[in-house]
Amino acid sequence: MSPVIGLGLLLTGLLYPFAVYYGMAHFAPWQFALLLGSLWLARAVTGKRRPGDVLMAAAVLLFCLLLALFDSPGLLRWYPVLISALLLGLFGASLKYGPPMVERLARLREPQLPQKAIRYTRHVTIAWCLFFLCNGLCAAALTLWTPLSWWALYTGLISYVLIGLMFAIEWLIRQRVRGHP
Repeated sequence: MSPVIGLGLLLTGLLYPFAVYYGMAHFAPWQFALLLGSLWLARAVTGKRRPGDVLMAAAVLLFCLLLALFDSPGLLRWYPVLISALLLGLFGASLKYGPPMVERLARLREPQLPQKAIRYTRHVTIAWCLFFLCNGLCAAALTLWTPLSWWALYTGLISYVLIGLMFAIEWLIRQRVRGHP
C-alpha cells in the first residue's frame, strides 16, 4: 500500500467522527461513502495481502455501498462500530488460528521470543479483544441512543484516549514482566 493511501486512511479514521459531526450539514452520506470507499478500495488494490485484509476491505466496501444506496445520515455513525468489530474479529481469529496478533507484532522486533513472552502476548491479545468488544458496544450504544455530539466526543476523542491508555498500561506491565524497572 502506498504511504499516501495509508496516511489517507489513518487521517480519515482519526477525523471521521468530526467530519460526520461537522460535515453532515454540508455533505450527503453518499459523499462520505465515496471518499471512504475509494480509500479502502485503493488499499485493497495496492496493499500487501495479509490475513484478514480482504475480508476487512470487503466489509468496509459493503458498508460504503449500503451508505451510498440508502444515503442515510444514521448509517454514518456505524463506521466506528464496524471498525471495532473488524479488529475484534482479526485479533480473536488470531487466538484461534495463531499465532496471536500481539505475538506477531512482538516477533517483528524480537523474532525469538521465550515461552514466557509467548504466553504474555496471548494474554495481551485477549485484553485487546475485550477492549475492542467494549469499545464497539459503547460506540453502538452511543449510535442508537445518544445525540450526535456525544457519539462524536466518544468516537473522536475518548476512544483514542482509551487506546492510548491501553498501550501505556500494557507497556508498563511489559516492563515489569521483562524485569525492567
